[in-house]
Amino acid sequence: MWKDPGTPADSFYAVRPECSDVPKTRFKIKAGKTLSARKWHAAFTPEGHLDISKSLERIQRGGIHPSIRGEVWEFLLGCYDTKSTFDERDAIRQRRRQQYSVWKEECRQMDSVVGSGRIITAPLITEDGEPIQDPLNILEAGPNKGLASAPQRDSDDSNSELSSENESNNSAADGASSSTRVLDKKVIQWKLTLHQIGLDVVRTDRTLVFYEKQENLSKLWDILAVYAWIDKDVGYCQGMSDLCSPMIILLEDEADAFWCFERLMRRLRGNFRCTESSVGVETQLSNLAAITQVLDPKLHQHLETLGGGDYLFAFRMLMVLFRREFSFGDSLFLWEMMWALEYDPELFYMYEESDTSSQKGEGSKGKAKAIRQCGKFERENLRSGSEAPLPISVFLVASVLKTKSSKLMQEARGLDDVVKILNDITGNLDAKKACSGAMKLHKKVFKKG
Repeated sequence: MWKDPGTPADSFYAVRPECSDVPKTRFKIKAGKTLSARKWHAAFTPEGHLDISKSLERIQRGGIHPSIRGEVWEFLLGCYDTKSTFDERDAIRQRRRQQYSVWKEECRQMDSVVGSGRIITAPLITEDGEPIQDPLNILEAGPNKGLASAPQRDSDDSNSELSSENESNNSAADGASSSTRVLDKKVIQWKLTLHQIGLDVVRTDRTLVFYEKQENLSKLWDILAVYAWIDKDVGYCQGMSDLCSPMIILLEDEADAFWCFERLMRRLRGNFRCTESSVGVETQLSNLAAITQVLDPKLHQHLETLGGGDYLFAFRMLMVLFRREFSFGDSLFLWEMMWALEYDPELFYMYEESDTSSQKGEGSKGKAKAIRQCGKFERENLRSGSEAPLPISVFLVASVLKTKSSKLMQEARGLDDVVKILNDITGNLDAKKACSGAMKLHKKVFKKG
């Protein structure tokens, strides 16, 4: 029987020719398995209601065709309700675009580099709100600059991408280097993050042709700057640029990309919330330790003996959802499989109806879910009656540890060895097998529980 070998998807996310050491993408578009544009559009009624159940099955088997990835992600992440009509979604989209525009203008009033087509990569303010008068910093905020320094970029001409239109329209940007002291503590905190965002932005997915354009870099910086202002509890943390970058590439409108990122952060912001004594992701790391102790007690004991009982070596995998362990294309494939497996049809209402984390948790209580519209992982959680289910990402990391168990037991003589062995998986993981392994471990944990 003929089997479709699949079509490579690399052409959708072109890599710069000089970047030869980039992991090859394993994801391939396969007829009958990958969710195609035809199958996706056929799932809508004439009014726009979506029966997402069959689409979820396709995504779990073969991912999403890159040509429709952005619009499908908006549903997977809870931007829209599957029961809504085309007209209702258009109204929501326009309202959100307007809201984003208001927030962005608010940020621009505080720092005129926002929305100027440029980014900040050097601090312009002290913790006391005093402007930094270093000539290089002032040059950074000058109206005709794209980036302050190019060493982080591999391209020599990355600063020459600005259009003349941007140059002529940004004469007001001198306000960013104003000598006026800032007094509002919230504004100071926000301004202090702007150069940190910039330093991360110029390093994010720099192997992609897409980010050779200054306008795309500045779009990523603008979204992260706006998010840091509206989510003051979290602000900006390293790793967020890795999570936001795909949204910029998949969704042409900046506001749409922002809202898709904002919905993703609803899932993950707990990982980024830090206190003086703890980091949010520590909860998931302790859950990972507990799972490993149940499923592979010898490995857990070995890791504890090496001083790795806190599982901090898995910090990066959980924070940025395996972005560094997979090629760009494969990480997108992994994400959409995870979200399809975890899909909850009530996500939209949970996010829309409340703004506080406590209210979000109450949004789904007492409502009978249409289990057919749920992802496979979510269905299993519902059947088990689990009140606070762990995200599938924790089981993914546990699955990776399981596959490397014998190597870790035999070769790891210290935490450096553990990190090295796990770093070696970069480019060598199969996203579909990883998800399948996570689901199997999930079932085992429930049986043992």
